Amino acid sequence: MTKFLLTVHVLAAIITIGPVTVAASMFPPSARRALATPDDAAALATVRTLHRICRVYAVIAVAVPVFGLATANSLRVLGSPWLMTSIALTVAAAAVLAALVLPRQSSVLAALDGTDATHDATAVRRVAGQLAMYTGVFNLLWATVTVLMIVRPGSTTGA
Repeated sequence: MTKFLLTVHVLAAIITIGPVTVAASMFPPSARRALATPDDAAALATVRTLHRICRVYAVIAVAVPVFGLATANSLRVLGSPWLMTSIALTVAAAAVLAALVLPRQSSVLAALDGTDATHDATAVRRVAGQLAMYTGVFNLLWATVTVLMIVRPGSTTGA
């Protein structure tokens, strides 16, 4: 059962978190491109698609910690410091995504769509810059969790 849980956990991480990190990283430059060419429908469609990927895959990514906790429980490592650190970093990454990245993406998208007249081009560029920073933090948190999962202290793999 442990091998099954671990397999689903790793697959869920690859299939859900990978697209979010890539789409979130592509969003700021795509938003700037859409802002620079307001008549380019394809540029706006790209921004919409990237935001949709981030939203949908973020929800589906809940499977990652669920199966991760189930795996940790079956391995009896729930109290391990490396796992507690990974859990804390996962919560931090989720908070960055939910509180900083997705709302700003929505704001930029609303400004580009013309449904939010309160943001001018300068404000959109500033928010896109903030998004790049917050996305970098999100990606760094996930990279750290990945390293902890691979090079966990006290690993029984001997690697």
